[in-house]
Amino acid sequence: MLAKAVPRPCSGAGRHGAPAARLWSVGVAGGPRRGGAGGRLVAADAGERMTGSEAVPVVAVAAGKQPVNGSAMAGIDKLVTSTVGKSTNVLWHDCPIGQFERQELLNQKGCVVWITGLSGSGKSTLACALSRELHSRGHLTYILDGDNLRHGLNRDLCFEAKDRAENIRRVGEVAKLFADAGLICIASLISPYRSERSACRKLLHNSTFIEVFLNVPLEVCEARDPKGLYKLARAGKIKGKRTN
Repeated sequence: MLAKAVPRPCSGAGRHGAPAARLWSVGVAGGPRRGGAGGRLVAADAGERMTGSEAVPVVAVAAGKQPVNGSAMAGIDKLVTSTVGKSTNVLWHDCPIGQFERQELLNQKGCVVWITGLSGSGKSTLACALSRELHSRGHLTYILDGDNLRHGLNRDLCFEAKDRAENIRRVGEVAKLFADAGLICIASLISPYRSERSACRKLLHNSTFIEVFLNVPLEVCEARDPKGLYKLARAGKIKGKRTN
């Protein structure tokens, strides 16, 4: 019977010099194994990460070798974890395939086009027209529409001030991911506060953030009133401000 092939680690460095992962097999006694019990650990030069269903749990230590299942693994001195927001003990994991490689594959640069304006100003219409034109020119785009996102990602948010701010923050983070993936992300939201739009702009360290304000007079938007929101607001049937 043929022996099961041993998975090979990623070889070679990324275009930006990212180290290749090394595959280590660790036995119960702590040394390399050729078979039997033990776990697999994939470690990069810049730090160690666990992988696979047989991965041995590793806990960060201040110094020295870390015991794992009663054994000490040489070469692991320290794992640096962070606290981000309400999340603790989280560790960023880099991949040799980065934004540059993805953009080369798509033959375009990832960016965010953020369209802001009053309800009824034509944000969604412009977003769709822009997406259609870019698509016809061979560019990959994706639209993050304020109302559409409230059907899924942001369905747990209302229109109170705290939730409105969280709505914009989430969209900014998603837009950042799309731009990092090499896509042209078109965000279409009322987003009336400059501070919140600026916070989203600051998220994109390696991508372009293009802000588009549809300067349409209030009376024109109210005359259009495609969703009937202005009529409901005039009748006092909408509590709070709709600023998604």
